Amino acid sequence: MSEPDIDFSLKETSPNLGGGRVSGSEKLTSSFDLVEQLHFLYVKMVRAKGLPPSPCNPFVEVKVGNYEGTTKSLENNPDPEWNQVFAFAKDRIQAVTVEITVRNKESSTNDKVVGKLRFDIPDIPSRVPPDSPLAPQWYSLEDENGSKGERGELMLAIWMGTQADEVFPDAWHSDAASVNGESIANTRSKVYISPRLWYLRINIIQAQDLVPMNNKRIPQVYVKAMLGNMALRSRFSPDKSLNPTWNEDLMFVAAEPFDDPLMLSVVDKLSDNKEEVLGSCSIHLSKVEKRLMPIPIEANWYNLEQSVQDNRNNKEVRFASRLHLRVCLDGGYHVLDESIYYSSDFRATSKFLWPPAIGVLELGILNAYGLLPMKSKNGRGTTDAYCVAKYGPKWVRTRTIVNSFAPKWNEQYTWDVYDPYTVITIGVFDNCHLQGGSNAVDSQDRRIGKVRIRLSTLNADRIYTLSYPLIVLEPNGVKKTGEIQLSVRFTCSSTWNLLQSYTQPLFPQMHYLLPLSVYQIESLRHQATHTLSSRLRRAEPPLQSEVVEYMLDVGSNVWSLRRGRANLERLLAAFNLLVEAWKWFDQIRKWKNPISTMAVHFLYSMLILFPDMILPLVFLMCVVHGASQYRKRPRHPPHMDTKLSLVESVQSDDFDEEFDTFPTSKNVKVLKKRYDRLRSIAGRMMTIIGDLATQAERLNSMLSWRDPRATSLFMAFCLIACIAFYLVPWRLFALGFGFFGMRHPRFRISIPSMPQNFFKRLPARTDSMI
Repeated sequence: MSEPDIDFSLKETSPNLGGGRVSGSEKLTSSFDLVEQLHFLYVKMVRAKGLPPSPCNPFVEVKVGNYEGTTKSLENNPDPEWNQVFAFAKDRIQAVTVEITVRNKESSTNDKVVGKLRFDIPDIPSRVPPDSPLAPQWYSLEDENGSKGERGELMLAIWMGTQADEVFPDAWHSDAASVNGESIANTRSKVYISPRLWYLRINIIQAQDLVPMNNKRIPQVYVKAMLGNMALRSRFSPDKSLNPTWNEDLMFVAAEPFDDPLMLSVVDKLSDNKEEVLGSCSIHLSKVEKRLMPIPIEANWYNLEQSVQDNRNNKEVRFASRLHLRVCLDGGYHVLDESIYYSSDFRATSKFLWPPAIGVLELGILNAYGLLPMKSKNGRGTTDAYCVAKYGPKWVRTRTIVNSFAPKWNEQYTWDVYDPYTVITIGVFDNCHLQGGSNAVDSQDRRIGKVRIRLSTLNADRIYTLSYPLIVLEPNGVKKTGEIQLSVRFTCSSTWNLLQSYTQPLFPQMHYLLPLSVYQIESLRHQATHTLSSRLRRAEPPLQSEVVEYMLDVGSNVWSLRRGRANLERLLAAFNLLVEAWKWFDQIRKWKNPISTMAVHFLYSMLILFPDMILPLVFLMCVVHGASQYRKRPRHPPHMDTKLSLVESVQSDDFDEEFDTFPTSKNVKVLKKRYDRLRSIAGRMMTIIGDLATQAERLNSMLSWRDPRATSLFMAFCLIACIAFYLVPWRLFALGFGFFGMRHPRFRISIPSMPQNFFKRLPARTDSMI
């Protein structure tokens, strides 16, 4: 278990934003004003000419102190062109000159020097965007003695700049000097756009003129649909004939561009282990109709094809069998790929249904510190950390800072905001794909921690600079793996549009006009996350599947005893206001403070005698209570709470069960213990649900004549009450009932009241339970 003194709280910080030009209360929107300025020495190697005519495989070596970067080697090219940029962090430069050497790649270990250049670092010019890029210049190469001869010329540009420079994302960085080859691409910052996801709906109506292999048996037919590597199947047709009907919907998640066709097969189940495909057809999604509202789609007949074996070769034969379908791409839904509670987008798939943007979200990823070693390299622990942020369809990935427990990224990104009830997710990972080889293929980027920020908890136009603890839940308990410093600003373009968004439905209209079942939503979310993982893994550099799944909270709905207990405590805490109100009223009833009790009697009398004042007084009390809570308002956005999540107070076996695979990998003894525990918890839940059902059935039994005497008594009471309320004003009844409830304890006896006794004797349907 974790140590009790670990600090999991948020901390407000004061970074030097924008080079000291921005504070947390200023409204200033410019490039890189939410991060600290990092200064770099940039060297852009363009091309060379006039190199010696000997067999030439030239490359350039750039050396600044202990840091050295090289371009790629171009074979047999006396006029090579590289167009590569090198970035050296200024705070790590421990040299006064930049040495640039052109070498010829040879088979021996020592490459031949073609020519050299040197630049004094204090004389290098500075450049600050939006200034135009420095124009590259030609420089004559010198030999090792400093004399210029027939060595050729080198075109390059060299300047001092910041991370706001447009060449920053694609440059070779000295922070990753130990990474070579193709792995360099895995260290660079990138922006990814999720593919647009559609719900593909297939309404299977019927099939016609099927041709089974054996005409003497009754066919058991179903339809199998495949999109990519996802497969669904219909139920067996209730019509056991050659013209079966289904009228059933199957739904897939399809991603643009539509690479895979929809494959449909009509299958006859011959036995438990044997099936026969009676025909199949293929539908290209680019030809499928797109609909925005739940309007009827025209059904079409699709001819089924079947491969048969003749005496000579295989050939496809077109039968008269047909399949009647309605196929459409539903663009009126929002395709859920995240948990509803942490979703970053609720817009429909079709752009025609998108609401106007209400603001801009800006995120500055500053730095992290106190990171733990994630892997071992050369016998010592190390961490190669990078960040991923996800909001809407836009994913961003910072560059990887190699071998550092306190990486500094200082990268800033921007998103359009369409709904304030959305969450941006920032995750920190350890890059395990920097060494290449077969080991890197099997390795996975390890999670260091995650931060969620809900936009509705942010004040508009304010800059939040906070340090968030990075928390990871592992089988041995909760662990703090470090802290990450972020700066966030939500800029609102129109306050009226922002307030109006609170009155709009959360999801597009299609979700309410043609709702999906809970089972469909879970199944489609699984498809959506699988599709996103496979598509983003095909980018360059790839966004690994384990990263995408962690950011999308895949597996958040898996059984967890800890999470179940936490949700129960949240439920009890939500009713805490009612409990406190009852405790206060109980003190009034028991006359703990006679002055307060008399005041309540007087106030109650005034409300009964002047009932028009009840609602105004209730709303006034809400206003007063809300104003009194203003001083106690949260100063920071909420963050993951270890106490609320019960990660500090559960047993190790609970964590072991939570991290168990599905299906389980534990032995029978452990499973028996957990099954018994689950049965006890489920038994208590069953009792609670049964008690609630019993009270509801007792209410229904008052007039259902289940107990004729009880119903007779209740009807007699209702008749007497009707006459009494007709003859006596209801205010006097209410006044007397209130005073009776608040009577002094000396006039009260501690036994259940008559109505309670009567209600508890009413019958319920528990008598019919087996």
